[in-house]
Amino acid sequence: MRRAIEFLFTRVLRSRIGVALGIGILVLGVIGAARLVSGPVDPSTGLSNRPDRPITTVDPNAGDDGAIATAAPPSPVTRPGAPKPEEVADRFVRAWLGGRDMTSEEWLATIRPLATPVLVQKLTGADPAGVPAERTTGPTTLRPRTESFVEALVPLDTGQLRLELVAPEGRWLVDVVDWERA
Repeated sequence: MRRAIEFLFTRVLRSRIGVALGIGILVLGVIGAARLVSGPVDPSTGLSNRPDRPITTVDPNAGDDGAIATAAPPSPVTRPGAPKPEEVADRFVRAWLGGRDMTSEEWLATIRPLATPVLVQKLTGADPAGVPAERTTGPTTLRPRTESFVEALVPLDTGQLRLELVAPEGRWLVDVVDWERA
């Protein structure tokens, strides 16, 4: 008998099965003790401890604090005598699309007065024959973001051109060109 007990403790309980059985017995003991301490379950509430009313963390009368503004964005401000952002966008698109028969330097010269120095630097050395569209297919749509920043969307025959225009001193210039294939 002593050998059987010794075998049980040394071999079986030290194996993986023995350890798993021990953990299972421990877990069942903790759950049983918790049920004894907590008392009987009220059948009218079921097993849920959900509240009967929604929990509010914000005063429902405090207003909307969401990220989307309901007020219209401010109108773009243009320096007197300078072209409006939609005019600059249209001129830029014509120059951008019209460079197929020009050298890179000639094409860049037509774009330079309508673009920021940063954009001109990025377009330096670009091949105008690589412009992925040939013509516009609709009017330019402006999305004013601030008084000195607008986004222009131009539908093209092969996709859509998105321009970002800035006017730090009231003179609108194209700062970003992004083309999206249809």
